[in-house]
Parts: sequence; C-alpha cells; structure tokens
Amino acid sequence: MKQNTIKIDVISDVACPWCYVGKKRLEAALKEWKGTPVEVSWHPFQLDASMRSEGMNRETYLTTKFGSAERVQEMIDHLTEVGKTVGIDFNFGDQWLAVNTLEMHQLLHVANKEGFGPELKERFLAAYFEEAKHLNNRKELHTILHDFGWDSDKVDSIIANEEIAQKVHAEIKLYQNRGVSGVPFFVFNDEFGLSGAQPSEVFLEALQSLQPANELTDGEFCDPATGEC
Repeated sequence: MKQNTIKIDVISDVACPWCYVGKKRLEAALKEWKGTPVEVSWHPFQLDASMRSEGMNRETYLTTKFGSAERVQEMIDHLTEVGKTVGIDFNFGDQWLAVNTLEMHQLLHVANKEGFGPELKERFLAAYFEEAKHLNNRKELHTILHDFGWDSDKVDSIIANEEIAQKVHAEIKLYQNRGVSGVPFFVFNDEFGLSGAQPSEVFLEALQSLQPANELTDGEFCDPATGEC
C-alpha cells in the first residue's frame, strides 16, 4: 500500500448477487469521495465450493437454498428492486444456472496481475446475473476473455493450471481463517471490516474515519497558536 492511501480489500464471489450490489455501492461511494486516495484489491471466495461441474438449474438451486417457492420469489423480488437502484437488471429466469466459480476465480487471479481484474469481475457478474450466461461453458468464458485480449489457449491454460487453483484456494482459506464466512466483505486498512452490501453512505463514513487528521478539511480556519484567521 502506498503512503497516504486507504486500502480496501474486497472479498467476494461471482455467484453472489449481493457482491454485485456491494461492488456498485462501493464504486458509487468512491466517485463521491474527495479525500485520501483509495486502493481497492479484489479477493476470491466460494459460497459453494462443492457445486457440481454441470451446475444446478434455477428452481433446484434456489429452492434448495431458500426453501419454499414463496421465499424464493420474495428474494428475487427484493433483489430486483435493490438492483434497480444501482443499475443492475437481475435476471433469474428459467435459463439462469448456478455454477461452480473456481475457474472464474483462477481467471480473475491472473487478470488482477495484468491490471484488469475489476473490469473482468464486473463482466462476469453481469454475464451471470443479468445475461443468464452459463459460465461453466468454456465457450462462454472464451468469448468473454476474447474481449480482454486473451485467446482461447490462454484461458484454457489458466484454468488447467493447478498452481493457480491452489493459490485461489489458499487465499480463500486465508480470509476464512480471519473470520470471513459470508460475502461481500470489505476490509479497510487491515483495521476493521464491513460485512454485506452496505449503503454508499456507510462506505463514505468508513473512509472518513480513516482520513488523516491533517487532511480532514481544506476549509478556512483560525490558528489557535498564532491567533490568525
């Protein structure tokens, strides 16, 4: 972390609608923020590492996770309304498929090193929750990464790389050992964390609490030592 920079570590999963909302709300807060520069780093998490490779259809997955059809519909309706407030058009239609996100986290691991991790994360979230793309389909991943300049061979080699997979697993385990059990989770300067897709105002308050005292205001003031105003 650079000097005079506030660091935010974001732990999230692609298969997490609230992670998408949280990302949008954090970004809205950062657009408003006029204080100390902020450096955001993205980290992996898997809500369901045991998800089978063929994925799980909408009805089976959501009913298993949330119970009755009524509860599922309540969840969908709530997310849909919240999504509209941050520019997300959630689509949990019949074509939606829950998938294992490990391969995407491997791709994001390398994308972060190459400088476009946040952009790829946004693209995966949009494909998963708005476009109902089946992201366990390698061709879908090829198409998405082609837009970022990667060819299919590079995508396949990253996914096949066991060392990268182990690094992703190790990073997930690191944050689990630090007490992260649900996502999104936001860690500010390794000092405190915020759990969940907090309103932008909460992120701004957190940033303000970390603002160095001599940077809290640029307004006019009186100096008690000299008496000058």
